[in-house]
Amino acid sequence: MSKQKWFPLESNPSLMNEYVAKLGFNTDLYEFVDVFSTEDWALQMIPQPVVAVLMLYPLTEKQESFYGQDNLAPQDMDKVWFTKQRIGNACGTIGLLHTLLNVPEPLRIFPSDSWLHGFLEDCPNPLDPVRKAEILERDAKIAKLHDQATSAENNQTDRGNLDDQLVTHFVALVNVNDQLYELDGRKEAPVAHGPTTSATLLADACKVVQTFMQRDPDEVRFTILALAPKQE
Repeated sequence: MSKQKWFPLESNPSLMNEYVAKLGFNTDLYEFVDVFSTEDWALQMIPQPVVAVLMLYPLTEKQESFYGQDNLAPQDMDKVWFTKQRIGNACGTIGLLHTLLNVPEPLRIFPSDSWLHGFLEDCPNPLDPVRKAEILERDAKIAKLHDQATSAENNQTDRGNLDDQLVTHFVALVNVNDQLYELDGRKEAPVAHGPTTSATLLADACKVVQTFMQRDPDEVRFTILALAPKQE
């Protein structure tokens, strides 16, 4: 684990969209939006097709008791872009990278002068996830952009102190070759969750979210963001 530690990123679609635009993602086409529930009425509010889902969940004792029981899919790391998380509190940026670097190929065409373009050139598949993490650790620009995002005016909460214990964690849920993957930088590989399609990704991802919620039914600190077509 790196000795670096960042301020945690807030689960806030306005903030996320501003941040990823600075990285080089075209938010004129797709943007992050809140998903207010895993129920059908809430999913029907989201423009389609959704290309990725970002979940924030609480790191409670009940949740952590399930850690290590996943269906890891290391054999898929040649097609799924995946990195380890070695920087403390960096799960928001790791989740965004797992999201943006696994969207359909037309959305992964980043401007040649953008941070995302350069980083993807330095960290292509099948580069080892630990090597990707080491390259990220040495990248001063992403550290600065992450820090700017955590202190931006559109944050809804104070970012606190670096020594504060982090009690929530981001994971990405993506569709690669019509398979649903959970990408968590704390784990050794992608987690396979079975088949999906571009039309059903949001619903399929929310079923995974529901499994997290069912582990700790009294807990309310869950948020869901969908990367969805931008609406005028």
